[in-house]
Formats: sequence, structure tokens, C-alpha cells
Amino acid sequence: MHKFDPPLEEPLRIGPVTARTRVFLAPLSGISDLPFRQLAWRHGAGLVFTEMVASRELVIDHPESHARLRGDGIDPHVVQLAGREARWMGEAARIAEDAGAAMIDINMGCPAKKVTGGYSGSALMRDPDHALSLIEATVKAVSVPVTLKMRLGWDHDSLNAPEIAARAEAAGVQMITIHGRTRMQFYKGTADWDAISRVRDAVTVPLIANGDVASRADIADCLRRSGADAVMIGRAAQGQPWICGELAGSADIPPDRAARTAVALEHYRMMIAHYGDDVGVRHARKHIGWYLETLAPETPAALKVRLMTSTNADEVAALFADALEAAVSPSIMESAA
Repeated sequence: MHKFDPPLEEPLRIGPVTARTRVFLAPLSGISDLPFRQLAWRHGAGLVFTEMVASRELVIDHPESHARLRGDGIDPHVVQLAGREARWMGEAARIAEDAGAAMIDINMGCPAKKVTGGYSGSALMRDPDHALSLIEATVKAVSVPVTLKMRLGWDHDSLNAPEIAARAEAAGVQMITIHGRTRMQFYKGTADWDAISRVRDAVTVPLIANGDVASRADIADCLRRSGADAVMIGRAAQGQPWICGELAGSADIPPDRAARTAVALEHYRMMIAHYGDDVGVRHARKHIGWYLETLAPETPAALKVRLMTSTNADEVAALFADALEAAVSPSIMESAA
């Protein structure tokens, strides 16, 4: 049993905002949409962050950006913005605040080529002066706390996260999250929690460590080595929207397959309701795959193919239920395959 000081279930203050535990759900593009965040929040996550919202697209009223902005039933609601121009970031931050955001998080960590190719995300770490202009514009635009998520640097020749973090704090940023990899690593190799400690030495605001955290043992080691105040869960949450609360000791879901199966099936229904049948079925496929890996790894290949190719929302619901229930009752699996 790992002991944490302070305990993971202890709240963390970020300016006037309180995170109810010290295990957060990361902003995950294409994953942490409203249904996923609602489930993670319901099951005990300390904070949940929206998918990355493109600042310019939000300002010009792009429908998808406004959809990503929603935070129904989540309080505090945290919106993550990405962009490369100060004016768009400031205007988008004001829109997010008016829409109910209790905090604005700036994305300087996304490694995707389509993001960095537009000089957003982690590409901003290559030009700290320009990055600071975006931070200053965002802080100036809103009254709610502004936070920052980034990587250790662009590559191992430019590990400038401590410098940027210190300048960000001086500009008014009230929390820093560090993914313990460089942009050039993407998600390869192992997150360097020790390197995060150099950011700890540079700032006094709450520091959140991110990267390769998937268990209580990971959290204990990560916090010890990084000096961080909390952790952020990313890929380990795929197929497990309850994991943040479970690791923090605040989950309200029993640790049994039946309870988790019920969450998985509810998640599918929520996605269909949120997106509609056609889009919902497509968006749900990756989540169904992760749930099967977590809860029903022995699902026959033929059944997986049917689940991943059907375009009928009701048929997918029935097949998904069969696959999950068959993890307990093999006879159901045989009849569904």
C-alpha cells in the first residue's frame, strides 16, 4: 500500500479553483469528448480537460470547436485552447469563459504533425518569446485561472521547459503540467519523471506530472521523482474512464467486471445521444475496441469485425452487450460469433 503526502484524495487549489483530487484526466484529442469527460468526472477524476479547442476556429464559430467547448454537468469546467496567434487565443479564451469555463489551459504539448506544422502545440516551445505572447494575451483576456501544458522541450537539445515555465508563472499562469517527453519522442520511450523536477525547481505554482502513469505505484514513483503536486492520466484512461477516481481512491464504482460493463454500455449510449447514430457509431469504435481489451480480451475476431464495421447503432449496441456479457458467460460469446 502506497502512502501519499498529501493524500491523492486531498483537494488541490489552483488560484480560486479547487481540484477535488490529485489525479486528473488529460485532454485527449478525439477521446476526451463530453461523454467521456462526464463519465470520468462522475467516477472521481480530480479535474477533466476538454479536447484541444482550436482558438481561431472557435472565434469564427466553427461548429466542431463550439461542440468541444461544452462541459455539461462538470464543475469546474476546464477548456484547453490551442493556437499560434495571440489575438485568437485571447478572443477564444473570452468565449470559453463566457461559455462557463472555470479555467483555461493552453496547449503547448501536442506533438501531432498537423498541429506542430501550423506552429501550434509543442512547436511553440521552439520560440519561447512568441509562446509568451500567447500566454500573456490569454491571461489578460480572462478573469479565470490560466494554466499551461507542455513537454520537456522540442528535442533533447532544447529542454527548455523550466525556462518557459518560470516565464509563464511570471506572466500569470497558475498551474503547469509537464509531459515527461520531448516532442520528437512523441509517445515513444519512457517518460522522464526526473526531468520534470527541474521544472519544480523553477516554479512555485502547482505542478502536474504527465506520461506513463497507470497505477498507484506509478503515481508514488512519479511524484517522488518529479516533485509534482498531482498527476495527469492520459492513454491509461482509454477503455477505463473510471481510472482517475480509482487511482485517487475516490471512485464510486465497485472494482468488478459487471459494474465496469455497465459503464461501457452507458458510454456507448451517451455517444449515440451526443453525436447521433451515424457519427456516434463511428466515434464509438475506438472506445469499443479499448473496452474489449480491458473487459473482454477473448472476444472472437469475427465478432470484433462485426462491431467495427456495422453502421447500425442498434446492432452495434446489441453486439457490444453480447461481447461484454460473454466475458462472464462464454456460451453467449459462442452464439454471437
